[in-house]
Amino acid sequence: MSDPAWYSVLPPVLAIVLAIWSKQVILSLAAGIWMGHTLLSQFNPLAGLARSLDGTINVFTDPGDARVLVFTLLIGPLIATIEHSGGVRGFVHYLETRHWVHNGFRAQILAWATGLVIFVESSITLLVAGSVSRPLFDRHKVSREKLAYLIDATSAPVCVMIPLNAWGAFIISLVASTGVENPLQTFIAAVPLNLYPITAILLAGVVIWKNVNIGPMKKAEARTQGGDILWPGAVPLVDVSAEQAVNDEEGVPSAWLMALPILAMVFMMPVSLYITGDGNIIKGSGSVSVLWSVCFAIVVAWIMTLVKGDSSVAELMQVFMKGAGDLLPIAIILLLALALGDVAGELGTGVYVANLVSGNIPPVLLAPIVFLVSAFIAFSVGSSWGTFAIMIPIAVPIAAALGLPVPLMLAAAISGAIFGDHASPISDTTVLASMASATDHIDHVRTQLPYALVAAGIATIGFLIIGLIG
Repeated sequence: MSDPAWYSVLPPVLAIVLAIWSKQVILSLAAGIWMGHTLLSQFNPLAGLARSLDGTINVFTDPGDARVLVFTLLIGPLIATIEHSGGVRGFVHYLETRHWVHNGFRAQILAWATGLVIFVESSITLLVAGSVSRPLFDRHKVSREKLAYLIDATSAPVCVMIPLNAWGAFIISLVASTGVENPLQTFIAAVPLNLYPITAILLAGVVIWKNVNIGPMKKAEARTQGGDILWPGAVPLVDVSAEQAVNDEEGVPSAWLMALPILAMVFMMPVSLYITGDGNIIKGSGSVSVLWSVCFAIVVAWIMTLVKGDSSVAELMQVFMKGAGDLLPIAIILLLALALGDVAGELGTGVYVANLVSGNIPPVLLAPIVFLVSAFIAFSVGSSWGTFAIMIPIAVPIAAALGLPVPLMLAAAISGAIFGDHASPISDTTVLASMASATDHIDHVRTQLPYALVAAGIATIGFLIIGLIG
């Protein structure tokens, strides 16, 4: 469809409403995909069904998307191998015996700080922070929903403000495509104006400091304090029962069984970006680097477990397959989310929403409106990167044409994309945060949303004030 119509917003809206109402994310995404392709098939539902299957399969034709899906399946074996080796138990024991993390407050600080320190890639941030902190949260009776919120609030919001990673490289390339003379300097100038990421990070710190529990999070904390890790009927996105399967009489495993594979993964990320970028980290491939990093971490974990001597290759292969199987539902959710994003792109959902605000709007309102439009697009399609690709080529030229600060409009587009991605139940980072925390996905969305809305409200007011004084 050449001219996006109003009904182009229906597929993502249907998926979001169904996901929140039914708690069936996979079926909700499938319904959104079917509606989208039905609209593209001249409103023929049968043709839309056939086209939906083809559209889902076509996700694999994009190498970047295919790598993300493989990466998702490999995260499971990495987590399972580390748990099988006793690395999680050993690392938790190491922290507690040195009195670094001996209560719920410090466990939350650990999760929050991990997200700040590991900024090479949001998926790795979520994996590391979740794997390290989850046993501590369980032990000190802090809800897994709180963990999911804290690591989600410090993954993409941190990564998006770093130029030397895949996020920065992608945004800089989009800015360069608009004809900006120095895109790197523009990106750096926009960093302190990224009001939503900054507010989300600081708000998470305040939540820890003042123990702020609002709405569904308050109920989740009360439930956990009462001894129930999950709500009755809740379905965690990953099985972490292996953490409790180690016999205390066997002795405490080394913390290095967990720390070294994770450090290897973190170390390999910039190395991979350097290699794939032919010596330039900024030009490196994020999807390739993430895949290489997790593969390298699995190899390190296998070698350490085999050297330990209590597992055979056959046993580790069984652990590998079980870990991959545990992550299969996540891979399916990501596959369908990518397919929904593709059909939304064909319908022109993002372009339609952006065009709604392209009329005569006072310049002082442009930054807040760009923020809100980006937020809606990202929430609808579940992709901050897809929103970057839609909104940055729109926001930057508008700023240049009207004589507005380009970094401000760039920051508004980025901030809105991060908020929408942060709040959306069909976002890959939201799904990964649920996975890394081993919590029910919809429970994570419901408990996180009030905090995301508070941060978004502050950011909106901030953009308005900057527009007034700027």
